[in-house]
Amino acid sequence: MTSSPRERTRAELERWFDELLAAYGSALGRLAASYTRSAAEQEDLVQEIALAIWGALPHFRGECSERTFLFRIAHNRALAHVARRRLPLAESDAIPEIEDATPDPEAALSSEQEGRLLMAAIQRLPVAYAQVVTLMLEGMTYQEIAEVLGISETNVGARLTRGRDMLRRLLRSANAG
Repeated sequence: MTSSPRERTRAELERWFDELLAAYGSALGRLAASYTRSAAEQEDLVQEIALAIWGALPHFRGECSERTFLFRIAHNRALAHVARRRLPLAESDAIPEIEDATPDPEAALSSEQEGRLLMAAIQRLPVAYAQVVTLMLEGMTYQEIAEVLGISETNVGARLTRGRDMLRRLLRSANAG
């Protein structure tokens, strides 16, 4: 969009909102899944995130990328959701389905199972590590993750290293069991 936030009409904001959700909706859903324990909770959180994005769009100043802006909002909504629900962060009751567009049914099944194991392991990580791992899996750079979480790039690297180590252990124990 070329006009400044204050000059955008409601129709332009609606179109922009729809474009953003089309582009980043799946990624925001995966982010929400890393903070929730059921598909219903995930849907609720995605709705909260969408409402927060809608409310924040008129105030977007372009000081960061749209993607960073959206993920920052999603991160804040997710933290508020966790605090409100006082979710147990150590165990997972339900694993959300992860879509796979692979045409080969056997590869799709294997990839879906791996995706479920990975999501279950991420959900068992402490929030600080789940955040950086999830954002890294979404293709964000250290700088973008640092902006979203409000931490230094060095801290992103440290959390990512520790989070990966924790994931390896969790996945090894899941495969052994």
